Amino acid sequence: MSETKSSENIYIGVDGGGTKCKAVVWIDGEIKGEGLGGGANPYQNLERAKDSITNACQMALVDAGLKATHLRDCVAGLGLAGVNIPGPKKAMEAWDHPFKAMYLTGDLHTACLGAHGGDGAIIVTGTGSCGFAHVEGKDLMLGGYGFPLGDQGSGAWLGLEILKAALLSYDQLGPKTSLEEWVLEKYELNDLIDSIEHMAGKPSSEFAQLALGAFNTAKAGDEVAQKIIEVGAAYVNDLSLKLKEFGAPALSMIGGIGFLWKPYLSQEVLDFVVEPKEQPEVGAVYYAQQMHKK
Repeated sequence: MSETKSSENIYIGVDGGGTKCKAVVWIDGEIKGEGLGGGANPYQNLERAKDSITNACQMALVDAGLKATHLRDCVAGLGLAGVNIPGPKKAMEAWDHPFKAMYLTGDLHTACLGAHGGDGAIIVTGTGSCGFAHVEGKDLMLGGYGFPLGDQGSGAWLGLEILKAALLSYDQLGPKTSLEEWVLEKYELNDLIDSIEHMAGKPSSEFAQLALGAFNTAKAGDEVAQKIIEVGAAYVNDLSLKLKEFGAPALSMIGGIGFLWKPYLSQEVLDFVVEPKEQPEVGAVYYAQQMHKK
């Protein structure tokens, strides 16, 4: 590293979830390097989270043309899933980390900072779902209770509703739906009854693989799929309005199926929706910058 760069703060932003984490090196107002690591949710596995974060950050430094040992010169912002729970948060705060300084917060907070650069709201609809707003130093989190108890409007929720409707149709106890064919095709099954064994003990991500079928089948005119979409859209719409009531000036939809809900939302919500400015890992950089200047 040059003498000039060693005298400046090099920021690292980390977005860490249950299956992967992403790190970026931020110098002079832009991303200079990126790195990927494994799961970084300390609630699930504390030591794995530490290792994944370290590996991703070292990879990002190398990608930026720097040495992995320069972690000690970096100010790191970590936005991690699981730190809303006191035990994992305290454990991460007690970490003898390799950075010059480390600032820890939740992944929803940094995703919101990335999306808006300041106050705002996000709705995450991927495998799971939740809503989050940060306004004038106060946070509001709605949903996020996990599958199958919560996560309405998520990919996993859609998958479960598809399977329930398909099985009712199969037994001729519910309206006939082409969702039966979608399940057979997606999971390469010969008979719908085989879906019971196929899904036994499967994680939410397996259910989420079916999600796209609800939208496609609804567009093709299937009334059962249309009803599922109506219920999911109503939840996402209500969630959006609650975040607006909290005082959020704008809302960004993030996650793998967020964009699919937009055509089904009310005009009041659509007028409130904006595209995210930056990714969550950049929001983690912003958080580190804010905290380091205090």
